[in-house]
Amino acid sequence: MHKQLDILAFGAHPDDVELSCAGTLALEISKGKTAGIIDLTQGEMGTRGSKEIREQEANAAAEILGVSVRHNLRFKDALFEINDANKAEVIKMLRHYKPQVVFCNAIRDRHIDHGKGSLLVSEACFLSGLTKYETTYNGVVQEPWRPSQVYHYIQWYDIDPDFVVDISETIEAKMASVLAYKSQFYDPNSDEPETPISSSNFLESVSYRARNLGRIIGTDYAEGFTVERYIGVKSVFDLM
Repeated sequence: MHKQLDILAFGAHPDDVELSCAGTLALEISKGKTAGIIDLTQGEMGTRGSKEIREQEANAAAEILGVSVRHNLRFKDALFEINDANKAEVIKMLRHYKPQVVFCNAIRDRHIDHGKGSLLVSEACFLSGLTKYETTYNGVVQEPWRPSQVYHYIQWYDIDPDFVVDISETIEAKMASVLAYKSQFYDPNSDEPETPISSSNFLESVSYRARNLGRIIGTDYAEGFTVERYIGVKSVFDLM
């Protein structure tokens, strides 16, 4: 019997989640929430490393963060489509783990997979709640399930967030999970080709962005998200 998860974070590639919302995941896990990560592709089209290496790195990062599960749907990196078949695979994960909250890719970004992954997961979250949309997983007919909230994290582009989460307590876990991807990020001893994310400047920017968002809300570090619908609170005192 699988365990229902509080949060399910989707990323087009292994390391998308770590770069963008790992601090928030680690924070909620430290408070007793359960979380999982679903990678849409194996990142096999990436210039550096290989899908085998990235799988090892993804598992190491998941252990650092303490997530309960991590799956890879093995869609085609850089070539997957927003189609019925791929939506069905995402829906199976949603109905299997029944998360209250979903994190997914930025609504638009430099890498074409990020915007596609964002829309694919968003549409799947809606379809997953339809009674007449039928799916079967591991031989079991699944029941409808729609997450309460879908939040999009921020990636390459500096998109203005709708809300930010103080991750001052978990910035070290976030950066450690990012550094688990040794094949992808800055390594002065690497002889692999340079990429936009392999420079020391990019690695420093991950920490800098978190520090800058933290500065805006008066904390040390933060992560930002955009929303699909208004966030409701019962009291203005629920807000920082």
